[in-house]
Amino acid sequence: MQKVQNIKKYSKEELPKLAESIRQEIIDIVSSKEGHLGASLGVVELTIALHYFYNFPHDKLIWDVGHQAYPHKILTHRNLETLRQLNGISGFPNRKESIYDDFGTGHSSTSISAILGMALASDLKKEKRHHIAVIGDASIASGMAFEALNHAGATTTNITVILNDNQIGIDPSVGALKKYLSNITWEENQSEIQNIFEALGFYYYGPIDGHDFNSLFQAFEDLKDIQKPKFLHILTTKGKGYKKAEEEQITWHAPGKFNKETGERLKEKSQNIPPKFQDVFGKTLCDLAKTNKRIFGITPAMPTGSSLKYMIQQFPERAIDVGIAEQHAVTLAAGLATQDILPYVTIYSTFLQRAYDQVIHDVALQNLPVVFCIDRAGLVGEDGATHHGFFDITILNSIPNLVVSAPFDEIELRNLMYSAQFTKQPYAIRYPRGIGYQIDWEEPYQLLEIGKAIIKKEGKAVAVLSTGTIGNDIISLDASFTHIHFPFIKPLDYNMLQDVFQNYPTIITYEEGILKGGFGQQIMHYAQKQSYKGTIFIQGYPDRFIEHGKIEELKEQIGLSQKQIHTFILDKLNDIES
Repeated sequence: MQKVQNIKKYSKEELPKLAESIRQEIIDIVSSKEGHLGASLGVVELTIALHYFYNFPHDKLIWDVGHQAYPHKILTHRNLETLRQLNGISGFPNRKESIYDDFGTGHSSTSISAILGMALASDLKKEKRHHIAVIGDASIASGMAFEALNHAGATTTNITVILNDNQIGIDPSVGALKKYLSNITWEENQSEIQNIFEALGFYYYGPIDGHDFNSLFQAFEDLKDIQKPKFLHILTTKGKGYKKAEEEQITWHAPGKFNKETGERLKEKSQNIPPKFQDVFGKTLCDLAKTNKRIFGITPAMPTGSSLKYMIQQFPERAIDVGIAEQHAVTLAAGLATQDILPYVTIYSTFLQRAYDQVIHDVALQNLPVVFCIDRAGLVGEDGATHHGFFDITILNSIPNLVVSAPFDEIELRNLMYSAQFTKQPYAIRYPRGIGYQIDWEEPYQLLEIGKAIIKKEGKAVAVLSTGTIGNDIISLDASFTHIHFPFIKPLDYNMLQDVFQNYPTIITYEEGILKGGFGQQIMHYAQKQSYKGTIFIQGYPDRFIEHGKIEELKEQIGLSQKQIHTFILDKLNDIES
């Protein structure tokens, strides 16, 4: 790749050629390394113009979510050849990676709050800086973004919020604000009609063409000396400059590896490969909804990623995307549940963190039957620390009234979803990203008894207790030990545990979540209450954030690869025999 020199050495006439070069570099890298393509291609001109006009890192710049930050990384001289690889460049802005990354992002709608904090700090220290947040039309509809706009508009800080309006996040943007933004015209905003952002205290400018350098530079020049919060509305095309990415924006948000010349996506042969857990969820929910008219599907902005798209297509009146609004999604579900509707809320583990209070206060406290289908639990791979689903077991374990479960495979996922219909309390099911284990997964449903563990194999001396899909790595070990799978993390099968305490001097627990407050520590706590005299080893994620890399690489890094699991169990068996 041609190394970009200091951008201020270019003439303005050279910038379109630079944009073409950066686009090609992004296409080259993402086609072979994978990553977020469409969002980054859509902001190339904006990124160049920002770096050309402003003085970073003295001035401050935050990319909301950050999956559009590849041009920013290129212009700040980072080697995208290592993008999203173990020990390489992060797919998102990261303060540890560069002085040009002023704020770590990965979850949406944080940029305005953060940039306002930086601007207030500059005011306190009497420093003259520009403060810029770039946020998309999907992210700005989130409640947190509105909270920040409401606060910022009442200040005199030097912030500029740039709305990158392409009418799509990962899936198409939804809601009344999206419709409003689609109807704004430049002519309207030169009239006396006040728009929503002006009503919130911002100086509004736009909308302008976000791919036109002259328009961008004119806007920056016009706005630079205005002494109040400013709002620049730009119109862009997600996937700009690569035909396939412009035409199929959902697919090409993060297309995986592809042939950059033909646009053909490179997929592994699908013959005899189990389905993805998300697709098992989506298709099972549709199947259940055919006979249970009370079922209602909800997702906060991830209909494709969660596969709720299947229910939205088949039962459009009974399934909705509420946009990037996790808190709203949970409390909306609570409202539905009070009226004898059965909501299934599908939400990524990492995003469920954003609705913790609503799960407690609006659902669990009132003991409402809301089913949380928690996708991307555990390691997610190359998206890294902002997206790993580490904390949901610990978070949910502490909440009264809530059932917490984790299936062994996709067959058990179906059975947990089926069984959740018959409870009168909140019910959470956590499952991982990616393909499952069973090709023939559409078996007849079985009603699972809440809190009942399952003996997978029986042996001597060592009892291995696991929850979730990690059990598949345990059961594959050909050795004499007992393996018990706990579909239910809360409540635990205390009768089974008492039998284990009486018969096994060594216990090993395995889980795909952080150890503190997790499955293993629950068992240790109960063992102490029962005065268990044996030894318990708990295995799971360490007390630190884990960065990006392939899932198998990360498992190896934290001691949870299949080989390491087998070695650990065999070592304990050998210790007892010796």
